[in-house]
Amino acid sequence: MKNLARALLNYFFKGLIVVVPVGAAAFLIFWAVSSVDAALNLSDILWTTKNGKPMYIPGLGILNVLLIIMIAGILVTNVVTDPIKRWFKRWVNRLPFFNFLYSSIKDLTEAFVGDEKKFSEAVIVEVNEFGLKKIGFLVQKDLSKLNLPGEVAVYFPYSYSFAGQVVIIAADKVKPIDKNAADMMKFVISGGVSGLD
Repeated sequence: MKNLARALLNYFFKGLIVVVPVGAAAFLIFWAVSSVDAALNLSDILWTTKNGKPMYIPGLGILNVLLIIMIAGILVTNVVTDPIKRWFKRWVNRLPFFNFLYSSIKDLTEAFVGDEKKFSEAVIVEVNEFGLKKIGFLVQKDLSKLNLPGEVAVYFPYSYSFAGQVVIIAADKVKPIDKNAADMMKFVISGGVSGLD
């Protein structure tokens, strides 16, 4: 009987290892998609059924988001000129709180998907005399504008979080890692348990 209970418990924990990550990832994706769809779905405003009730069309909100992103990309690429960009930047600069949020989100977005990806160079840094090393991403190679020649800025993400910290360190203390930056980010965010497959 004890062997059966032990085997069942073992199966339960192995199943838990599979089901929890899959379930949590699926739930988060479903929650994000359904939240965006509900917030931007205009079908209940635009269309009604024969008896006058609002008609909800699932997925229309997501389609709206994709359409808005595509139209914005087309406009920025083909229509928006430098004078318009400068005018928009001046307008945003007049709104201090909005400017802070906009520029922070813009910089974070560009760090992952822009032309100049910031988290593209994984590095390892020895941080103390005991040989403790941290994995980070080189984000600024030249800090001479801060009167710090020979120093670089390295971003260290926290495990199980999308937060992190930027540190300034001597360039000779930073060693490049010959690995894909996305895999190294996954390695750090996961607490070192994945990303080195």
